[in-house]
Amino acid sequence: MKNKQIIFLVTLVFLMQQKLFAQNVLSLKDAIQITLQNNYDIKLVKNDLEISKNNATLGNSGMLPTATGNFGTGGSIQNTVQTQSTGTQRVTDGAKNSNLTYGIGLDWTIFDGFKMFASYDKFKALEKQGESNLKIQILNSIADVVAAYYNIVKQQQQVMVADSSLDISNMRLRIAQNKLKIGKGSKLDVLSATVDYNADTSNYLQQKNLLNNYKIALNNLLARDANTSFTVNREIDLEATLNYNELITQAEQLSPALQNALINKKIAELSLKQVYANRYPKISVNGGYDFNRSQSPTGFNTQFRSNGFSYGLTASINLFNGFVQRQNERNAKVEINSSQIQIDKTKQDILTKLASTYQDYITFLDLIKLEKNNLDIAKQNLDITLEKYRLGSITPLELREAQKNELDANNRFLETKYQAKLAELSLKQISGTLNLN
Repeated sequence: MKNKQIIFLVTLVFLMQQKLFAQNVLSLKDAIQITLQNNYDIKLVKNDLEISKNNATLGNSGMLPTATGNFGTGGSIQNTVQTQSTGTQRVTDGAKNSNLTYGIGLDWTIFDGFKMFASYDKFKALEKQGESNLKIQILNSIADVVAAYYNIVKQQQQVMVADSSLDISNMRLRIAQNKLKIGKGSKLDVLSATVDYNADTSNYLQQKNLLNNYKIALNNLLARDANTSFTVNREIDLEATLNYNELITQAEQLSPALQNALINKKIAELSLKQVYANRYPKISVNGGYDFNRSQSPTGFNTQFRSNGFSYGLTASINLFNGFVQRQNERNAKVEINSSQIQIDKTKQDILTKLASTYQDYITFLDLIKLEKNNLDIAKQNLDITLEKYRLGSITPLELREAQKNELDANNRFLETKYQAKLAELSLKQISGTLNLN
C-alpha cells in the first residue's frame, strides 16, 4: 500500500508539472530570439560597436577645422607715484586699471602627409572589427543556447525513459507481492523487487532534478528569471547532409574569426601609413577675430582699444628625431607581418578543427544507426522477458538484466544523438553558417 502511494504521488507531481510546462512551450527559434534581445554579453559587445561607430568621423580623423572662442577680463586698483625728469612727482591713489579681450580662432590642417585619410580608414576598419566581434559573440551565445536547449531535450527524454523503467519495476513489485500472498512467491523476491523499485525511483527523481537544473541554466543564458517554467520540443532534429568541402569553402568566406584576422591586418597596414605620414610636412592655415580694450589712468595712453582679423599659414617638417621615425616604421612593418602570420594560423586552426569535428560528426551519425538498432533489439528483448516473467518462466534477475539493458541502450542512443547535434552545431559555428533565426 505504501509503495502504491509513492507511485501515485510521484506520478501526480510529474503530470502536474507536465501540464504546467505544456502551457509554456519554448521553441528553439523563440530561445534564439530571446537571446538576441536579452543576452548581457551581446549587449556589451553592441555597446563597444556603438563606440567604434561614433569614433569613425571626419572630425575625429583630423579632417575638419577647429574653432576656439576666448574671453578674458580683469583689472587692478593701485596707488602710484611717478617722478618725472624735471623732478615733479605725480601721485595717484586708487587708480583703476581694466582690460577686456575676446575673440575666436580658427585652425585647419590642410595637409599632414595623408595621415588624416589613413586615420579615417582605420576608424572605419575598427568599426568593421566591432561588427565582426559582435557576430562572433552572437554566434557563441547562440551556440551555447542551442547546446543547452538540446541538452534539455535529451534530459526530458531521459526522464521519460526513467519513468518507463519505474513502471516496469512497479509491475514486478506487484507481481512479487501477489505471488507472496497466494503462497507461490518468496519474501526474498519481494525485498529484491522493493530494492530495485526504490533504486529506480531514486534515478527518476535525480533525472528530474537534472532537468530542472538544466532549465535554470538555460534561463540564465536567456537573461530571464531563473524560475521561469517551460518545456521544450521532444525530438533532437539532426541535419545529416553536411558536406565537408562545402564547409571548408564557407569557412574561408564566412568565418568571423578569419574575417577578424583579415581586418587586423588592414588596421596594421593603415597604422604604417600613419607612421609614414610623419615624413611629410604638416601645413595648417589659421585665422581669427580679436577685440582688446584696456584702461589705465596712469599710463601714457589712458585708454586703448583694438579689433580686427588675423590670418596665417604655418608649415613644419620633421628633420631628425633620433631615428625614432625609422624605428616606428620598422615596428609597424613587423605588426603587418605578425597579422599575416595570425591570418595563416587562424585559417589553419579553423581547418584543423573543422576536419576533427567533421570526423566526430560522421562517426556519431554512424553510431546513431548502431544504437538505434541496438535499442530496438533491447526493447524486443525486454518485451519477451516481461511476458516470460508474467508466465513465471524466468527469474527476477533475468528481468532486471533485460530492464537495465533497455535503459542503458535508451540512454546511449539519446546521448549519441545529442553528441551528433553538438558536432553539427560546432561545424556550423566554425563555418559561420549557424542560423540565427
